[in-house]
Amino acid sequence: MSQLNPMTWGDFKNTLEQNPDLHLQFQYEEGKFVDSSYHITEIKQAPIVSVDCGGQMNSWTEVIVQLWEPSVKEADRSMKVGKALKIVNLVEKTLPLNPNATVKIEFGNSKLDTRQMYPGEFISDGEAFTVNLVPDFTQCKALTRNQSCGTTSAEASCCAPAPAKQELELVTSDGVSCQPGSGCC
Repeated sequence: MSQLNPMTWGDFKNTLEQNPDLHLQFQYEEGKFVDSSYHITEIKQAPIVSVDCGGQMNSWTEVIVQLWEPSVKEADRSMKVGKALKIVNLVEKTLPLNPNATVKIEFGNSKLDTRQMYPGEFISDGEAFTVNLVPDFTQCKALTRNQSCGTTSAEASCCAPAPAKQELELVTSDGVSCQPGSGCC
């Protein structure tokens, strides 16, 4: 999956539907997993409308699945993919989710600030179905259109290297600069 072409909600859901009996796990960093006693606390659908630095309007929809680790771990609890799909079906009875929306997983714990991540690689291993999460990213949409960032001149663009800064010199009206002990400060 390319980060410039994140997975759609429809593709994510279809992938889950192919693995209903496996235990659903999320890996947020190499070797670091959301605790198996997590809950899916919310599924949000967010229409986004923005204007980028090149002045062009953009719009897309995101489906955000929020995970939460309880403060008291439930040792014998892990969520099977089928249970997650039951939650999805419950949500979709009230809020039809756009299959073309970008899907993100929202998670945070005491070791990781809450953030939204993209589902990357899916790994089926024994009884586990692991979704490797990849960080969200920022981009300059104007640059992805081979334009400059907010101007017509690449040299004056906000993405161009910053010009050299000039040193400022403090000058007083009587020509005396402010020095320690001079009483001006």
